[in-house]
Amino acid sequence: MSRIGKKIIAIPKGVRIDVQPGAVEVQGPKGKLRQPLPEGISFEVQGDHLQAHLLREDPELGKFHGLARSLVANAVLGVTEGFKKELDIVGVGYRAELKGKQVHFALGYSHPVVFDVPPGIDVTVEKQTHITVTGIDRQAVGQVAANIRRLRQPDPYKQKGVRYTGEVLKKKAGKTGAK
Repeated sequence: MSRIGKKIIAIPKGVRIDVQPGAVEVQGPKGKLRQPLPEGISFEVQGDHLQAHLLREDPELGKFHGLARSLVANAVLGVTEGFKKELDIVGVGYRAELKGKQVHFALGYSHPVVFDVPPGIDVTVEKQTHITVTGIDRQAVGQVAANIRRLRQPDPYKQKGVRYTGEVLKKKAGKTGAK
């Protein structure tokens, strides 16, 4: 049995949880999420908290027990507070501009890079070099931030590119040249 799977999920006020066979629906002030569950895992609402249970004692289910509990806990946190990832654009002439549901990037290529923002995710651009990705689904927010970072990954030599705020990069020394 998983140590994480045994933990209780507290249900905040204003959050409604509907346990269905094979899924849990979480509805809160920021929106509604449906989290599918692996086979052999069920959830039970007990007053103001939620508990994950194994349907049968199987050593293979232990890893899914903690996973299912974490996914549902993330859904509860997402519909109450939401998730946020911040990125910085570093480099001379590198910038971003929000136009409707698209972000236009100038990242040193010969053409502008257009990134379509998926539904359910909000992207804001501040000062042309700081991007904030927000949403209620933790996996979607992280994936969109990773996709934006992948447009121009930080260069280990000049440290230019798109990086997470607070990310520490190892700077490599360039060639010293013949003397």
